[in-house]
Amino acid sequence: MTASAGVPLWAVVPAYNEEVRIGATLAALASQTDTDFTLVVVDNASSDATADLVRRFAATAPLPVHLVREDEPGTGAAADTGFRYAIGRGAGLLVRTDADCLPARDWIAAAREEFVRGTEMACGRSLPRRDENPTLAERYLLPPVMRATALYGRRRREHRHPRYRAPYVLCHGHNLAITAALYTRCGGTPRIPLEGPPEDVALLNRAREHSDRIARAERMVVHTSLRRLRAWGARRTLLWCWDRRYRPADVTEVHVR
Repeated sequence: MTASAGVPLWAVVPAYNEEVRIGATLAALASQTDTDFTLVVVDNASSDATADLVRRFAATAPLPVHLVREDEPGTGAAADTGFRYAIGRGAGLLVRTDADCLPARDWIAAAREEFVRGTEMACGRSLPRRDENPTLAERYLLPPVMRATALYGRRRREHRHPRYRAPYVLCHGHNLAITAALYTRCGGTPRIPLEGPPEDVALLNRAREHSDRIARAERMVVHTSLRRLRAWGARRTLLWCWDRRYRPADVTEVHVR
């Protein structure tokens, strides 16, 4: 018997104007090899048919589906609302992806295995969505760039402060797992504007102050959209991910997520 056996697992999906892509995300979640989880989609004040699509999916889904609304803009606020909604209804284990992503069929199973091993926060691996027809450069250059980003992150002085109990690992908000206990203990996802500091890195560093059981989980795979990369180009996208060193003049452009 493990500490995670029998503990309710919830998946959180923030969504903003995702009527074009969220259907595929919901289908990927419904097709998991492990469907013993509850899904909560957080509608971040969408102006399109996102919420209607979720309601139609919920009517026939092979798992419980909740739809909640968060009017405060930004992925941080939407994710935090979803996590706290789940915790308030008994969730002990939490995973998160985004509404333009396709989790691999064993994503939930891989996250559960991490919890069984005693991991309190797991940060998974990202690959380009195949249905967006990634170029050779996008397919084969992105993984080394991610590895270089992880190495840079580990070496940054601010990520090596003695207050951290676990080493820095590369963390994507669209592919993470965390126990409800650690989420509550560390203060959760900061409710900061999307154009502010990366909320996923902020959550990771908050968690690192409270736990030494944080791991990079290569078997937790999510296929993520290339739309930001294609809209902004490689240089601007990298600078955006690097502490928001690029920000578009029109703040509404940051909601390409």
